[in-house]
Amino acid sequence: MTIVVEALCTGQPRPFNGAELSAIDKRPAEGPVMIRSFGLEGDMVADTRHHGGPDMAVHHYPHDHYSAWAEWLGGHELLSGPAAFGENIEATGLVETDVRIGDRFRLGEALLEVSQPRKPCWKIEHRFGRKGMVAHIVKTHISGWYYRVIEEGIAQAGDHLTKVDEGKTDWTVARLFAALYAPSFKPAPDQLEEICMLEKLSEAVRLSLSRKL
Repeated sequence: MTIVVEALCTGQPRPFNGAELSAIDKRPAEGPVMIRSFGLEGDMVADTRHHGGPDMAVHHYPHDHYSAWAEWLGGHELLSGPAAFGENIEATGLVETDVRIGDRFRLGEALLEVSQPRKPCWKIEHRFGRKGMVAHIVKTHISGWYYRVIEEGIAQAGDHLTKVDEGKTDWTVARLFAALYAPSFKPAPDQLEEICMLEKLSEAVRLSLSRKL
């Protein structure tokens, strides 16, 4: 599976909600970007308690969802620009049902590994100025996901994102997101144990789930 990356986007913390800062407002980087273990050079995280770290180094939100969002929202100016959802990777052709925990992708010189779904938060609704978006993401499982960086390297817009290794699990990003966050999907105890045993799942998610067993 190979798709073309349309943009690599970075951002710096800026005033977002009163005194609170956020780096959700990202812009396409010009030219090559170094992808480090902590993420793209030039990209920063404001809320280090809930974002960032090696297991959430690179955020991918499928551009495939933009047209559905435009219909659901009745149009929005953010959807005509880059990184409306604060994603680092802007690309079309890869969605949550295609991607499994532990899948590895080559992007330029870098090697990325899928680590967890993205949990939506209030900042998406504040950025768009619309209520109900988080609930819609939970209902539809169009969450996006995070990669950890296995091999650092340079990449740029126009590079291919190519799957080079399967995660060897039945847990797609969409299925795992539903198990973690959708009220209508209540995993059985044996499923929770199975999720906790996913070696490539981010440590924070596994620890959170282990407390429920």
